[in-house]
Amino acid sequence: MHGKTFPFFVRQARMDDVPALEALVADSMRGLGAPHYSPEQIESALQHLIGIDTQLIEDGTYYVVETNDGEIAGAGGWSCRSKLYGAGHAEKQPSTLSDAPIRVAVIRAFFVHPNWARRGVGTRLLRTCEMVTRRAGYHRLELAATLAGLPLYLKCGFVPAEELAIDMPDHNVFPGMKMYKNLSMAYPPARQRANHQGAARR
Repeated sequence: MHGKTFPFFVRQARMDDVPALEALVADSMRGLGAPHYSPEQIESALQHLIGIDTQLIEDGTYYVVETNDGEIAGAGGWSCRSKLYGAGHAEKQPSTLSDAPIRVAVIRAFFVHPNWARRGVGTRLLRTCEMVTRRAGYHRLELAATLAGLPLYLKCGFVPAEELAIDMPDHNVFPGMKMYKNLSMAYPPARQRANHQGAARR
């Protein structure tokens, strides 16, 4: 990728981005989530589970990928807090600062607009978060992946740890995968990624 010019750049999210980010979340889930979830699961998740957590913006750890034309193509970030997933309105998980002996950062709220899928947006965001957390002294990354996000995280070296089945208040169940990556790990070879992906599907 040496010498390649990207039609976008990464910057920290601002509070005035929130309306555009909320639209991005809905477009991403309805567009990229459709092959993996029913319409009922998607709408339930958008209402009860998935969205923008403004705490990340306030912490300065949430980023947007903005095109040269000013469009937000994707967003994602990380947190030193113990909350693994959820929008600002999803308060069932603790959001306290993590005091684990091994410094763990949580990858949070990654969304790519369908028009920009498979064009390097998610990878660029992950590499930004990994670079920042390494420099901050974190040893491990954890995340809760949607089924749509699994291929990206596997490609970037994350390992499946636990299948998730999140119960929502309207009795829908939203499946996902808890994953991790030790920051000393290099990106795995293609064969290892394929093995992990096969395990995740079983």
